[in-house]
Amino acid sequence: MKKLLLPLALAVALLLAGCEDKKPEKVNPVENFKLTQYLGTWYEIARLEHRFEKGMEAISATYSMREDGGVKVLNKGYKTAEKEWNEAEGKAYFVKSPDKGFLKVSFFGPFYGSYIVMDTDYKTYTMISGPDLSYFWILSRTPTLDEKTLNRLLDQAKDAGFDTSVLIYPNQSKNHAK
Repeated sequence: MKKLLLPLALAVALLLAGCEDKKPEKVNPVENFKLTQYLGTWYEIARLEHRFEKGMEAISATYSMREDGGVKVLNKGYKTAEKEWNEAEGKAYFVKSPDKGFLKVSFFGPFYGSYIVMDTDYKTYTMISGPDLSYFWILSRTPTLDEKTLNRLLDQAKDAGFDTSVLIYPNQSKNHAK
């Protein structure tokens, strides 16, 4: 059994380690990125579904500076089936340059994945991609986003190759009540 686990563990580690600087072909990180303006709390408006967010609503992400110069990431969401809040703390670092919205983020150990800021105005919305077209989020500074802005971002996402027909729009009413 141990002989099988070691190669499997190495294969998983190599697979994940290769994701920290990958990006979809038509996705480009924001140029002249301003981290200090980006920090703070963002609310999830839309996402592609993943097991780590399945069944969650009222999802938010709060970004703050770490002492080592990286970014602390605190994701919070309400698990509807369990009727409880869940939190996950991670860390992020710039992949190449702090003036490009291209970071690598980790929530477990030494394994990082791409976090690409595709578009943001810092005060209203941000649009995020992961290492491939199966990772995508639209976030807002408030629990809702106006329809005109949302539709513009959805058009951009389609142009970049994301399947917006399968997006999940989480209920943010628990964040309204805070």
